[in-house]
This record gives sequence, C-alpha cells and structure tokens, in this order.
Amino acid sequence: MGETTEAVPGLRRLPWRTESGKPAYLDTSDPNSLLSLMADSVENQHIVTAETVLGLVRPMYAPEARLTADEALFMLRRTAECLSDVINVARMRGERLGTADD
Repeated sequence: MGETTEAVPGLRRLPWRTESGKPAYLDTSDPNSLLSLMADSVENQHIVTAETVLGLVRPMYAPEARLTADEALFMLRRTAECLSDVINVARMRGERLGTADD
C-alpha cells in the first residue's frame, strides 16, 4: 500500500496491472472504446464494493459490538483493501482530469 504510480501523458492508467505486475495503460481518445468502458466498470465496481464493505463493518465497530480478534482483523483487512482500491480510482480519475497530485 502507499504505492504511487506515475501518470503517463496521453495514456489512461487502467484499474488493473499487467501480468508482470506493472501498471497497465490505454492509448485512446475514445471514452466509449471497449477497454475504456471496461475500465469504467471496474472502477465503479471498486466503489460499490467499498460502499458495501463500509455498510457491513459499521455495525461491527459500534460500542455494543463484541468482535473476536480474528473478526476484527478480517474487517480491518477488507476495509484496507477497499480503501486502497478507492484511493487508486481517485488518483486515476485525477490523472484523467489533469489534476493528479502526489
């Protein structure tokens, strides 16, 4: 986590990586191309998943909740995964707007 990826001017960074683990990029100016639409769908799914996980974990950290250590660790891991994905989506969208900030 905390890994930053450089934006490549003129290319769209995709929400998945290559087989070798490097960032994947798309060279197109067509926002309706098949890969652009697929990337949009994956980004949106990351957001929906994060919203779902947040809705599930909120009751788990209420004052009256009694979690085991394993349950708390599971909740923390899923929440961290979702947060990482959503931060990545925000950065990619910022890159496309030309407002990417480190």
